[in-house]
Amino acid sequence: MGLYLRKTLDNKAEVSVWQITETEEELKNLCSVPTDEMEEISLIRSEAQRKQKLAVRALLNEIFEEKMYLNHHDNGKPYLENCITNISITHTDRYVAIITHNEDDLGIDIESLDRDFSAVEKKALSEEEIEDLDSGRKNEQLAIYWCAKEAIFKRMSQNRVDFSEQIEVEKFSPKGEGELEATFIHKDGHEEEFDLEYITFDRHILVWVVG
Repeated sequence: MGLYLRKTLDNKAEVSVWQITETEEELKNLCSVPTDEMEEISLIRSEAQRKQKLAVRALLNEIFEEKMYLNHHDNGKPYLENCITNISITHTDRYVAIITHNEDDLGIDIESLDRDFSAVEKKALSEEEIEDLDSGRKNEQLAIYWCAKEAIFKRMSQNRVDFSEQIEVEKFSPKGEGELEATFIHKDGHEEEFDLEYITFDRHILVWVVG
């Protein structure tokens, strides 16, 4: 399938999504991967994970005219060695998504709604967020909560963040697409507020934050 979605947001960030339908060999032919990185990918035991890595590369080739050199900070945050553009990456077995912006920090996360998110309620939600859950659409709500908190976690790029205590998402009703409001509470008590956006497609939730 290849490029599934590409949209430029009002804040000039760009969201791109790749649907993984290719074989591993087809993905290799679609992307240019440095030799040392290809050796690392070849050592990954899971074929699905190898394909995700290759799909990220294929999507980067689609987004940028020049060959990009992707690397990661010690905390796992991705960055481009030869470009000042900020980047955040997420993937499932079927999709890879990337968000970019020339100046602002950002974060993105995607999850399949076919997953069971019941564990999120205990490990990532506050008591108030749990009270806001709708029993009829609980799994979908939990998926959005998780994606939102993961996106903010990536945006903040801090270690040992308590999702239930430090990331608060305002009450929402799940829709096909929408906006979310959230607050990140630093360990010293300082609070930062964020506006997030999300879309739903093909049984997947995609959430991003910019700024």
